[in-house]
Amino acid sequence: MCSILVGCGHALPQIPGFEAATWRADPYACHNQRRNGVAALLRVREQLYEARADDVNALLGQPDEEELRANTEKVYYYYLEPGTQCAAGHIRSAAPRLSVRFGPLGTVTEVLCDPLSPAR
Repeated sequence: MCSILVGCGHALPQIPGFEAATWRADPYACHNQRRNGVAALLRVREQLYEARADDVNALLGQPDEEELRANTEKVYYYYLEPGTQCAAGHIRSAAPRLSVRFGPLGTVTEVLCDPLSPAR
């Protein structure tokens, strides 16, 4: 049984047009740098499925928020634009977010993106 679990998931490939270091350097999207990488991420959304949480962390950094759900499922949230989450205490915001859902095996099962505000 253990060997089955060890074999689950896959490493993430390089994503053309996505600057992972820029994304990771903008926690909570307070510097408005993440929106530039959203299109590239969404183009390869299918490649993110079955990736392990450690690989997602390596690519996108620690999530801005994490939600634990029943059956050992969890969701990582990454803000995409500045909002109230940039205030002291990082209050939960209605700003657009990228949601990465993990199933019971700890691999990505869904990637969702809120609509971005029109560019200014």
